[in-house]
Amino acid sequence: MSAIDAKAAVWLREIEAYNTHSFELDREHTALLIIDMQNFFVHETGPAYLPDSQYTIKNIQKLQKAFRAKNLPIIFTSHVHKSPEFDGGNLTWWWAEYCKEGSADAEIFEPIKPAKGEKLIHKHRYSAFEGTDLEITLRTLGVKDLVVTGVMTNLCCETTARYAFNKDYRVQFVCDATATANEDLHVAALKNIAFGFAPVVLSENIIDQMK
Repeated sequence: MSAIDAKAAVWLREIEAYNTHSFELDREHTALLIIDMQNFFVHETGPAYLPDSQYTIKNIQKLQKAFRAKNLPIIFTSHVHKSPEFDGGNLTWWWAEYCKEGSADAEIFEPIKPAKGEKLIHKHRYSAFEGTDLEITLRTLGVKDLVVTGVMTNLCCETTARYAFNKDYRVQFVCDATATANEDLHVAALKNIAFGFAPVVLSENIIDQMK
């Protein structure tokens, strides 16, 4: 068992009392959402580098392979700002640094970059739905179920999962393909998500549903 497999097993035990809902993905109407896996957060030279993001990479790659094999949608987001004055709002007030639109930091981390034809959405707020064409894209594709991966668990991933739930999408939230600043925040977010918004699952659970 790998280190992340062992950790994920512990996380699932910690949230077990809250993680009481489940459903089978409607495979023909499911999309994989890969949130903010940008150099800014994932590359070791990134200004907001998250060491825990490294364990997500192989699992996201496995999920990409499974979705691509079934020709199912994969949608990426990139959290960027033109400037604090133009589209920063509270986010650039709250955080000391921001990811500049068009910069190398804004690019999706090379090992999991979008394939030809896969959609990349630029967003300016925690939710991938806020001020973007994500919902139009999902409705056009006939998507009913979302698989949420990426960073940060307790910010953009959790907020997107909450928005999705409120818009009547079913969500499965992948605990070993999401990460944040530390394990305490990760587990706290998983508890909130499991309690009110989405089953928390392993990447292997998603892959099994893709077969």
